Amino acid sequence: MTLYGLTTEQRCQPLGMGEPRPRLSWKLDSERRGAAQSAYRITAAERAADLDDADRLLWDTGRRDATDSIGVPWQGPALRSATRYHWRVEIWDETGTPAGAAQTWFETGLLHREDWTAVWVGRDPFAAPHVDPPSDNDGPTGAAPLYLRREFRVAQRPVRARLYATARGVYEPRLNGDWVGDLELAPGWTEYHHRLQYQTYDVTDQLREGANTLAAIVADGWWCGFVGFDPRRPAHHYGDQPAFLAQLVLDFTDGSQQVVATDAGWTEQPGAIRAADLLMGEHVDARHHVPGWDQPGPVGGFRPVAVLDAEPGPLVAEPDDPIRVTHEMPAAKVERRAPGRFIVDFGQNLVGRVRLNVRAAEAGHRIVLRHAEMLDAGELYVDSLRRAKATDVYVTGGGEIEVFEPRFTFHGFRYVEIANHPGDLSTSDVVAQVLHNDTPYTGTFQCSDPMVNQLQSNIVWGQRGNFLAVPTDCPQRDERLGWLADAQIFAPTASRNADVSAFFARWMRDVVDGQDVEGAFRDVAPVVSMYREAAPAWGDAGAIIPWHLWRTYGDRRVLERSFDAMVAWVRYVHKHNPDLRWRHRTGNSYGDWLQVDAATPRDVLATAYFARSAQIVGLSAEVLGRHAEAEEMRALHAAIRAAFIESYVDDDGTVEGGTQTGYLLALAFGLLPDALVPAAVGHLAADIEKRDNRLTTGFVGVALLCPVLTDHGRADLAYALLHQDEYPSWGYSIRHGATTIWERWDGWTEHAGFQSPAMNSFNHYSLGSVGDWLYGRVAGIDQTPRSVAYRELLLRPLPGGRLTWARAEQETVRGRIACGWQVEDGRITVTATVPPGSTAVLEIPTADPDSVREDGAPMSGRPGVLGVEPSAAGVTLRLASGSYTVTAQAQSAPSPWETP
Repeated sequence: MTLYGLTTEQRCQPLGMGEPRPRLSWKLDSERRGAAQSAYRITAAERAADLDDADRLLWDTGRRDATDSIGVPWQGPALRSATRYHWRVEIWDETGTPAGAAQTWFETGLLHREDWTAVWVGRDPFAAPHVDPPSDNDGPTGAAPLYLRREFRVAQRPVRARLYATARGVYEPRLNGDWVGDLELAPGWTEYHHRLQYQTYDVTDQLREGANTLAAIVADGWWCGFVGFDPRRPAHHYGDQPAFLAQLVLDFTDGSQQVVATDAGWTEQPGAIRAADLLMGEHVDARHHVPGWDQPGPVGGFRPVAVLDAEPGPLVAEPDDPIRVTHEMPAAKVERRAPGRFIVDFGQNLVGRVRLNVRAAEAGHRIVLRHAEMLDAGELYVDSLRRAKATDVYVTGGGEIEVFEPRFTFHGFRYVEIANHPGDLSTSDVVAQVLHNDTPYTGTFQCSDPMVNQLQSNIVWGQRGNFLAVPTDCPQRDERLGWLADAQIFAPTASRNADVSAFFARWMRDVVDGQDVEGAFRDVAPVVSMYREAAPAWGDAGAIIPWHLWRTYGDRRVLERSFDAMVAWVRYVHKHNPDLRWRHRTGNSYGDWLQVDAATPRDVLATAYFARSAQIVGLSAEVLGRHAEAEEMRALHAAIRAAFIESYVDDDGTVEGGTQTGYLLALAFGLLPDALVPAAVGHLAADIEKRDNRLTTGFVGVALLCPVLTDHGRADLAYALLHQDEYPSWGYSIRHGATTIWERWDGWTEHAGFQSPAMNSFNHYSLGSVGDWLYGRVAGIDQTPRSVAYRELLLRPLPGGRLTWARAEQETVRGRIACGWQVEDGRITVTATVPPGSTAVLEIPTADPDSVREDGAPMSGRPGVLGVEPSAAGVTLRLASGSYTVTAQAQSAPSPWETP
């Protein structure tokens, strides 16, 4: 077997980790069927060489019988700050034979308050020179970002140097004229009053003997810049000016240490960036660039900083993957519209910024870049940006070649207008830098239909663009908030495409921190001036996401840390709705947001979610051994279910309101008597069919639509909806050029043009939650209800629609899973890969169970086949780990668009 994918706290070789008892995990791969781990041994030391010296080990588990490789907690000595720990895992296979070893490391950050000597520094308003902010109507305004510097001397090259840094705002660290690291918009966005993240950088190779200069640029960011859409409080949510905190620690061969920290000895002055805001854009005037400002040597004009705060505050080490530039995309097309004015098309709606080359411009030439997702009559459509200017301004410095690339803003766009450019512009002169949290992308889905492949691409690009600091609702307008319902609806799809375990675990701390004393979650996290209790389906994310992280990644810790808040949420709803119909304290009660041609009763939706959250909290309590809460929630769930049936379900299986979403909630959440399930499915199918196979679901219902139909024998309708390209449908937006998921089904239509600019994003992942079904049923990768972290796979490939083949792969916490199918000449071929340590239930859809073969032989007795049973699908195989290729006679089914 091969060991790979070693992680500490869900990350590969984390630098500056803050968890005092980290969890260690690894993955397995083997071509041998039935391969599995039977035991492991973990050893740890402070030096890699000491892993081979038993007398120098810090921790040795000895051989432990265990088949699991996920989340082994550190049980060695208490971790020390700023220390690298090397660890090795050895495993034994299912026969007890040694099966390999692998090693890696993690490094702790500053774990204790007393480790910090730095203080917060910023601009001294009494000493700083007056700087007139940019006043252009078409550009960003505000105070100039901080340019900070501190010169120091080093007697000898250090053997190790670490920079620990953060900001109230967003910052870029620099050392001796070079950018430190590759992080963008650090420290990200959290509930700053509860937690402010710091980053750790290895700067050993950037230091030199003699004079050195540590520097930074700090802009407003989320701390004091524009965030959200509340006109009463558009900015200054956490403070009114940016600040910087940093500590550079140098270790030398003789054991001595030198610390350079932010203090009153630092200096500051404004620089070339005259204004920067996440929503509004960035204004750079290259004429104000101070050469050598971030390098050793005399620099004029810098003045002493002010010490703003001697207490570091609630600092925590960054626990997940940071924001980075992950893609560079040259322009697909550049069109000249007038002298100096160009419209640039990148061919893809994306999130980030533009890098622009400027040649031979005189000093003081002012270039304006405006961003938009769509064109209207050939010009930028910017009405839907609302207050967000999304405009960058560059004033040239007079160099032969100048490069403008904003640092402290981001935009959602496909198109850029470049005005007053001094010369010709080619596609290579304009490059889009794609920004998002650098979560490892771990899944792929492909099929024979190009439209469906484009849908999957749109889903992935929507995820990239909106997983930036928090799971945002949209990246272009004056909002960009972490809406809870959007996140919980999309989380299953997100975790198919990428490893979002650490990202969501970190954000769940913001969700919990935002909970009020009565137990109400909020609609968004971080909260940002929206203080009402959360709406149904929105607040329920506080229960749904931790449970999803447990089921998908085996993350017990996030379940433990969220559990009390989960219980408090359900009790809060129960307290205000003792009759078990959730009709009171429903916050903004958004209902099935942006549904079309339907109106699901809000109390039906709310009560369904009340039942679902009570059920999830009860299941979570069982996992955690919280028996009293488990019993309480089981009883509450049963009572809510009974109340739902009594209040909203008729004897003929009709759910009040008669909407698709109403039936979907009742069916998906188990809120119908068994005898009425077929009738309810019939009502749901009839509603879809009478609309010529069109949906009416909004944010809440859409994730359930195809899975519920498939699970209840109407996969033909699920495929009909997937292939539909008339309004409203996924295909309609794709037919009209969508490269991301639209916020609304009617964001733009042939019959009405653009929807209201008050709320109309063209990059919003919620309606893309169908992606979970593409992986889970079309390709077939799922897990059984009792499985955790893909321990027992449920592989159910589903031929249908106009597809002739489909396949998916996922890199899970246990290893690589794959499943796919192809129908050709009346035969179906199914391929499946099960990672070591997992087993699988594989359903082969066939009309002739006796035709199931591998290598021409019946499946019974084949290596790795643990059982063969007839089933409703055709044949069910029980498989050990390994790779399989199975053929059978294909089932024939009517095309979904021919269904009566």
